[in-house]
Order: sequence, then structure tokens, then C-alpha cells
Amino acid sequence: MLYYLFDYLEKQFQIPGASLFGYISFRAALAIILSLLISTIYGKRIIRFLLKQQVGESIRDLGLDGQQQKEGTPTMGGIIIILATLIPVVLVAKLDNIYIILLIVTTLWMGTIGFIDDYIKKFKKDKEGLKGRFKVLGQVGLGIIVGCTLYFHPDVTIKEELPQSERQELVITSKNANNTKEFKPEEKSTKTTIPFLKSNEFDYANLITWINPELAKYAWVVFILITIFIITAVSNGANLTDGIDGLAAGTSAIIVLTLGLFAWVSGNIIFSDYLNIMYIPRVEEITIYIAAFVGALIGFLWYNTYPAQVFMGDTGSLTIGGIIAVIAIAVRKEWLIPVLCGIFLAENLSVVMQVSYFKYTKKKFGEGRRIFKMSPLHHHYQKMGYHESKIVTRFWIIGILLAIISIVTLKIR
Repeated sequence: MLYYLFDYLEKQFQIPGASLFGYISFRAALAIILSLLISTIYGKRIIRFLLKQQVGESIRDLGLDGQQQKEGTPTMGGIIIILATLIPVVLVAKLDNIYIILLIVTTLWMGTIGFIDDYIKKFKKDKEGLKGRFKVLGQVGLGIIVGCTLYFHPDVTIKEELPQSERQELVITSKNANNTKEFKPEEKSTKTTIPFLKSNEFDYANLITWINPELAKYAWVVFILITIFIITAVSNGANLTDGIDGLAAGTSAIIVLTLGLFAWVSGNIIFSDYLNIMYIPRVEEITIYIAAFVGALIGFLWYNTYPAQVFMGDTGSLTIGGIIAVIAIAVRKEWLIPVLCGIFLAENLSVVMQVSYFKYTKKKFGEGRRIFKMSPLHHHYQKMGYHESKIVTRFWIIGILLAIISIVTLKIR
């Protein structure tokens, strides 16, 4: 809204300073400041409201140190993250940008699913919350919306660089070498980026065109299925990571900051040319959303670090996972998720391994055995006697290392 207001003032009256809203860097800085203020100042009021409504966490005795002291801590704190993200985005982002629209839809969609789950747990006194099949159905629904939008919407395009030979030909035939084009025209594409490879672009259409080239027209089916899988996996990973104070919010802030860097360079024709990466027109606007989201996560950490005054609940964790997945797909860095979201992956795998091994050994030996003392993985270390603040800090450090490795893939191929 403010973007359009100041754009109008600049065009009509040339008011000094109004042109600042045309810069991504200025609007991103404004978004993160606004989200920090909203989450820290109004976060306290939301916590008080949740306490009045007696939206406290019911703790099961799992034999973990300090667990029972958390009884009654308000949950549904994900509302703070959602509000502190959306308000700055509505104020300073370009609301006609398809990527911004998609992320707003993602936030509201996953936030609603998480809110329903938390509501059932607290007010319906059902510890299981929303049935798993309905959660998955909601994730699949979002995957279909995101996949169809990214595949069919005319504003979702890429620009590929011209081969060096064609550039040379243009230089020879052109009267003015400065007018030569280094990029092809915008085009729809199912190409993505694979890290660590020299020729690092991969077309999802190749997954079926090797059977018959005519199957290329069905590439949208493959793309949507992959989108569904990624959104489901990442949102569940974020959900499992939300188990001890500050872990999910801090880890997610590191991941999202890294994706913000990818969005910025991918949407900048100069940097994408210099780094020899895929240029994605209009994707740089995601940087505004990411700035607001990071500010909201850090502001939430003000109240969520040990000892937590509020828990994000599924309202927050499912939303965080959905947003991260959609951003990664939009900037065509989804193949980096196993590295960048390594903490989420480890938490997911620990649960899958634990459950699978328990069922296997129970069937084979008549008694279930475990790989970990407890899953998800962070609880395993709690069982080993580590304090949760030490676990969280070390997981953050690992997350930073994974983020650095992800950034390095821009040049290491």
C-alpha cells in the first residue's frame, strides 16, 4: 500500500524521498524493522490475550528435564509470526506480484490448518489435534495451488543467457556492441537448479520426455507432484523441529535469510549474469516478504527463547515450513533443501527411522527396539542429559554451517 502511495507521489509531485520506495533494499529494511516492532511490542499483548483465554500447553510426561515447568505456557504463538509478517508485506510490498500473492496465500492457508489443529487440542480437549489425513490433505491442496500457479501463470518465467557463440555473432553484426543482448527473452520453463554440478540446470520435463518427447505437454503433472512432496516434507519437518524453546524459530530464520540472498541475486540481472545463475524476473520482490518473515521470527524469539513465554504451536510451525518450501521452489533452489534444511531433514529422518525400526524389531523379535533414546532427534539429546538451551545453540551453529555451504554452491560446481 505504501509502495503504491509513494510511487504516485513521486510521479505526480516529485516529493523528495518518495523514490526510496522503488528500491528493494529500502523496502526490505523497512519491512524487517516493522515486523520486529510488531512482534516484540504487540507480541506481549497477544501472549496476555492467550493467557486470559487459557490457551496453555498441556504437557505429557516424557521424562525430560524441565518438561513439567512448561505446563500452562500459552501456545498458538504462531499468530504473532503471521501478523508480524503480513502487516509489513501489505504495507511495503508490490501486492500485484505473483510471488507475493502466492506467499500470502501460503501463510494464510497453512496458518489456518495449524490454527485448527491447535484449537482442537486446546478447546476440544483432543491431544491428537487435527487428524493426520486432514493435515496432509491441506498440504496437498496447497501444493496443487502453488504448483499450478508457478507452472501456468504468465508472470512466472526465466531468462536464460545466450550461448557465448551467439553473443560473439551479435557483437560482429551489431553496429553498437553495447546494444547486444546477453539474455534470451522471458519464457515459461520447468527448469530448476541442481547444486554442485557444472551444468547445474535440470528440466523436470526430462523425467518423462525420455520415454516419448510428446509427453512434454504433461510436464505440469510432474512439476505439481514434486511441489506437493516438497511442501508436505518441509512443513512436517518444521513441525517436528518445534519441540524445544527457540529451536524451530531460530533455525528457520537462518534458512529464510539464506533463501533471501538467493531471491535477491536471482532477481537481479547483473548478479545473476556475474554468478552465472538462472535469472528469474520479478522474483526479487520475495526479498521484501523474507525480510518481514525474518523480523517476525526474530521478534518471536524474544519471547520463545528459554524459558519460553509462548509456544508457536502448529499455527506457527506448519506455516513456517510451508513458506520455506514455497520460497525455495519459487527461486528454483528446491534441490538445496536437503542441505539448507538439514536440521528439518534430520528431525524427519529420526522419526521415520525410529518408528520403522521399532515396528520391524517388534515383528521379528516380538519386542520393539529403538535406534534413538527418543525421537525427534532433539529429544534424543535431552535424554542424554544435555540442557535444551545447549541443544538449541548447537543446532543453530549447524544450521549456520549448512547455510554457508548452500551459499557457496553459487560458485562451487
